[in-house]
Amino acid sequence: MAEPGVALQLRVEGGRQPERQGDQGDPGLLPAVFLFSGGTKLLRSREQLIASGLGLYEGWRPPGIKALGVLEVLAATGLILPAVTGIAPVLVPLAATGLVVTMAGAMAVHARRGEVAFPVLNAVLLILAAGVAWGRFGLYAF
Repeated sequence: MAEPGVALQLRVEGGRQPERQGDQGDPGLLPAVFLFSGGTKLLRSREQLIASGLGLYEGWRPPGIKALGVLEVLAATGLILPAVTGIAPVLVPLAATGLVVTMAGAMAVHARRGEVAFPVLNAVLLILAAGVAWGRFGLYAF
């Protein structure tokens, strides 16, 4: 048992830092998905998005679609740049948390429309983003 006032130290075996939990997998997958998704919303018109099978945008005004695209691209950038540059690394879990909220909203919209495939994809992305947020806010955050 540790003495009062003595900080507990993490014992590292073999000179290696233990793995972070909840932050496994391909680190480029989540940003790539949102760069593609957000970029598509920014580069295509509302009519092109609807024609490509994204009928949920029928009730949206173009500025709303573009705003969602900007948010997705910013979140993807927030997952990549701070980790690569080492500048403001706290932005990584904040961006991931923003994506969790975004995917929860997307799941609700798709479920309300009676769609099945998109809510499942949104749930997978939500779980991946939550894992990144939890891993980066956790004990072994970089």
